[in-house]
Amino acid sequence: MKSALRLLPVLLAATALSATAAAAASIGVVAPQSGPFALLGKQMQDGAEAAAERLGIEVRPIAETCEAGSGEAIGRELRDAKVTAAIGFLCSESLDGALPLLKEGGIPAITLSVRWKVLMEDALKNEWPFFRMAPTADDEAEKVIDVILRDWSGDAVALVEDGTIHGRELVEAVRAGMEERGMKPVFTDTYRPGQEQQVALVRRLKKTGATRVFVGGDRNDMAIIARDAAAEKTTLTLMGGDAMRAADQPVALAAGTLAVALPEYDTFPSTQEAVAFLRGKGIVPEGYVLPAFASVELVADAAGLSSAMGMPVAEALVGTGFETAIGNVTFDPGHDLADNPYVLMEWRDGRFVPVGAVGQ
Repeated sequence: MKSALRLLPVLLAATALSATAAAAASIGVVAPQSGPFALLGKQMQDGAEAAAERLGIEVRPIAETCEAGSGEAIGRELRDAKVTAAIGFLCSESLDGALPLLKEGGIPAITLSVRWKVLMEDALKNEWPFFRMAPTADDEAEKVIDVILRDWSGDAVALVEDGTIHGRELVEAVRAGMEERGMKPVFTDTYRPGQEQQVALVRRLKKTGATRVFVGGDRNDMAIIARDAAAEKTTLTLMGGDAMRAADQPVALAAGTLAVALPEYDTFPSTQEAVAFLRGKGIVPEGYVLPAFASVELVADAAGLSSAMGMPVAEALVGTGFETAIGNVTFDPGHDLADNPYVLMEWRDGRFVPVGAVGQ
């Protein structure tokens, strides 16, 4: 079946069923409409509604409160509306209780945000139609390990973290992954976050001979480490994780700082047509806007494949390469993204750009 699904672009081009199915599709958009997460919810709704308008299909907004116990009511509303699929789901609370009802209605749920590993394990065990366009909890560390082994294998690498749960767990996963592949850091350390200077850390790094440093900490700490390293005339190549995508304050991030992070989709060549369409409607293509746009595109194509091959939409989603505004999206048999969404970025001219695009 998987090899047949890989023929989707040819099949759709030959039969033109995608447009027919899209016209009949109805997509639920589960997103916060009020409260502290309303801005993120609006990004999801704006992206989904723009894509639906472009494709000529219907979207049904469903308010997401992110409160415990709210999932059952959301699932019932989606099931009773007989939507083709539902996208959004900022919070795991919205899926808890909803997924069994969505299974009854044959309605796939595609989250743009939830990374909780246990939820996916439960979904697979219970055959709930749950798919994740968000990264998994392990993807960030895996990409960091890949970059270190590929680009820093002959260098003196240090790992430092800020003592927070996320920083500590991320660095420990990176360290374990490096050592499993035969590479040991020359130095590991925990620093105190939120300080006005990190000179002592820089001097410890210099003493060990480290030249490449992965930092499990926030953006401002990284900026201070880079600033103090320059003042100490210590040459360090610094790389952080997705936490680098934050406000550039109060200390500006140094040019050349690296980050393994989720991409800024509006910089991709493949997104420019969608970006222009969104901007023409007064929508800034930031945050969840483009992922929501892409999720509607892939649901429309999955509906076309479902109609053409007489299979449930959820089955059509597995193993199929969907061309979307943010590039190819494929769900593996575990209902996660087949390709790790994290990319290596570099800070240049006031924004992070993919390393391959630096200097272009």
